[in-house]
Amino acid sequence: MYKVDFTPEALEDVSKLDKAISQRILRKIEWFAQHFEAITPQPLKGKLQGMYKLTIGDWRVLYTVDFASNVVTIHLIGHRREIYKT
Repeated sequence: MYKVDFTPEALEDVSKLDKAISQRILRKIEWFAQHFEAITPQPLKGKLQGMYKLTIGDWRVLYTVDFASNVVTIHLIGHRREIYKT
């Protein structure tokens, strides 16, 4: 199982969301951490190169992975039409 860390920006993003949406996203992140070995990370391109995305309906979670220490760091959480503009 991978450990999940949140950046201050990601915590702020979650706090701004509707309670039902934030709970859905947090449940998916928890599931994601438990099943990371079975998942193929989806890499991003361009200015977000080096990051990966987790898709939850219309919402995106942008993260990086430290494979050596089994840590996933969540950087940004947002709607798909806005997340890539940051």
